[in-house]
Amino acid sequence: MRHAKAEQSAPSDYERQLSDRGMADAAAAGTWLAARDVVPDQALVSAAVRTQQTWEALADGAGWDLEGTLEEALYEAGPEAALDLVRQTEGHVRTLVVVGHNPTMASLAALLDDGDGDEDAGIEMTLGFPTSGLAVFTYDGDWDDLDEASATLVSFHVGRG
Repeated sequence: MRHAKAEQSAPSDYERQLSDRGMADAAAAGTWLAARDVVPDQALVSAAVRTQQTWEALADGAGWDLEGTLEEALYEAGPEAALDLVRQTEGHVRTLVVVGHNPTMASLAALLDDGDGDEDAGIEMTLGFPTSGLAVFTYDGDWDDLDEASATLVSFHVGRG
């Protein structure tokens, strides 16, 4: 998931907070995921303020009681580095949510897509990955084996509150 809409100004990019719209959009994305029975075992969240706030609003909207795992490296990670972070997920985790930044989240989603999933979702995803955009994938394997074109896109959604 790409973080929700953030304020334009802050002392630094890292400290930018979500706008009111961003809070509502992230909560709407959580409601959408919960309606599809998505329940994460872990959330990997960039340590930037806006991604932390996105995770909190997403979890609230979904009704999840799960602390996000803050990852400093996800803030500036490119798609390969983000994939390396995902590969470090422990084996007991069945469902992982990743909340980060663009262009990395869009590139990571495109990198993982095996092309065998929902065609409409694939088209939507390639048209843009706006704030509160999220791609849902299935993957049958060990996290450390996750690779390019190894996950199937189930759906793409943009949270709007």
